[in-house]
Amino acid sequence: MSRPIEDYAMIGDTHTAALVSRDGSIDWLCLPRFDSGACFASLVGDDSHGHWTMRPTAAPTRTTRQYRNATLVLETEFTTATGRVRLIDFMPHRHAHPTLVRIVEGVEGSVQMSMELRLRLDYGWVVPCVRRVPGGIHAIAGPDALCLHTPIPLEGRDMQTFADFTVEAGQRVPFALAWHPSTDEPPGPVDAEAELASREQRWKAWSSRCTYTGPYEAAVRRSLITLKALTFDPTGAIVAAPTTSLPEHLGGERNWDYRYSWLRDATFTLLALLSNGYIDEARDWRAWLLRATAGDPAQLQIMYGIGGERRLPELVLDWMPGYEGSTPVRVGNGAAGQFQLDVYGEVLDALHAARLAGMVPDDEAWQLQVALLQFLEQHWQDPDDGLWEARGARRHHTYSKAMAWVAFDRAAHAVERWQLPGPAEHWRSVAALIHRDVCEHGYDADRNTFVQSYGSTALDASLLLLPLVGFLAADDPRMVGTVAAIENDLTVDGLVQRYRTDDETADGLPPGEGTFLLCSFWLVDNLSLQGQHDRARALFERLLGLANDVGLLSEEYDTATGRMLGNYPQAFSHVGLINSACRLAQSKGA
Repeated sequence: MSRPIEDYAMIGDTHTAALVSRDGSIDWLCLPRFDSGACFASLVGDDSHGHWTMRPTAAPTRTTRQYRNATLVLETEFTTATGRVRLIDFMPHRHAHPTLVRIVEGVEGSVQMSMELRLRLDYGWVVPCVRRVPGGIHAIAGPDALCLHTPIPLEGRDMQTFADFTVEAGQRVPFALAWHPSTDEPPGPVDAEAELASREQRWKAWSSRCTYTGPYEAAVRRSLITLKALTFDPTGAIVAAPTTSLPEHLGGERNWDYRYSWLRDATFTLLALLSNGYIDEARDWRAWLLRATAGDPAQLQIMYGIGGERRLPELVLDWMPGYEGSTPVRVGNGAAGQFQLDVYGEVLDALHAARLAGMVPDDEAWQLQVALLQFLEQHWQDPDDGLWEARGARRHHTYSKAMAWVAFDRAAHAVERWQLPGPAEHWRSVAALIHRDVCEHGYDADRNTFVQSYGSTALDASLLLLPLVGFLAADDPRMVGTVAAIENDLTVDGLVQRYRTDDETADGLPPGEGTFLLCSFWLVDNLSLQGQHDRARALFERLLGLANDVGLLSEEYDTATGRMLGNYPQAFSHVGLINSACRLAQSKGA
């Protein structure tokens, strides 16, 4: 049985990330970047597919862990019958060779430790050739090579590497695993202590730029660090999550690759960063956006690779058993070819927010926005696939149309406030036309609720965004009715589902998934805006309690089993936490 998702902490270097379990096993790591083939993949495979364990030989009597304050440096402490040892895990700031460092520190007494390294490349498919080198080992397979440096003697057997050693109080033992192209010379040993000091200082400097002060400050700051860790520094892209194929339903087929940059997810992430003082990330993302979307607006994709790649073919890794038997395991994402109207509005909304935050308008960025508007004016009446990437027939999704309204509203505002060139009056008239269309066709007057799509009776949690983007006031009777309907018909134990997945007709996929954490945060926002501050705060604190011991959230949550579901950690969920905390701080409920 796989370790629970919530047992993992994340470390990273803003190029890629690793997941470290509570008992000291690194079970997921893609090198050299987020979307590369995994060299540790037992999270979605099994123990034969690569991991790196570091733990006391004797079972510990107590295990605790935490991030060092304001950093992504992870400390795990094991207490045994003979002493106490601390495992320090981090990834140094990226240089020529991506590196993962583990330092074993003796705290009290004497503790015997065991290390096991199982290197498997290309998602567990390839067993590398390993040879001894001075101070460690060197592994190579095809284009990839890795070297492990440590002062501890290593032993190879059964295509694995082992070490047994004893650490005394005050002793610190380093291990550093570095990747390099197999055509290059392997890098030499790193100074683990110097890298630790440098990495800690960099994270603290970044964290010090946070402008948020108020309730739940520790959770907000941890979520901001998590979002920063999901950015790809070379390009400015923001990934939805660092993992693939963690299931939305245990044993099910809703297993997707999230190691790409969705325009929608990145936009929401950007808004959370901007509202808390991080404008540099907005500039970097805008530059990535311009590169990724350059060309014909009709070819705008909902997602891109972290370098701006457009082709993300979806493949099934049939040799992987999947997390708790959840298959197929996928890499790539076929939804890249979907048509989703809402992304036009989300892109213009993000760039609007960046201008409000003080980012100077850019001529090239504005030209892109005008081109997107020209395309959108001709196609906003088309059916689309919707923001949840259903794999059934296209529909006229209410939220998609509302975000088309957002696009024209923000563009007109840009002309009126910043004197950017454009037909503001015309864009206002298009926005008004779309607004009337949504209110006429996306609203069920008999039930007093907006619906998922025109002519449908189904509800959708995306409707909770209508007041958050300014489409309607939160206290508009139609929104009050919509929120009530969603609470009555689209919640499980008080947490919100995206939509009903009771049968395949809902989205063309097998039924069943957990509650969606971001949607529950949207409900918090609506309750707060409606003046229901006590209820909003109570729900927020319940959601906060679903985070694991190091403050991380997955995509979904199963209320029946108390298990996290979906890819992890999920940018969307941490965005929701940040935005809801900020809204509560501004309300009378703070």
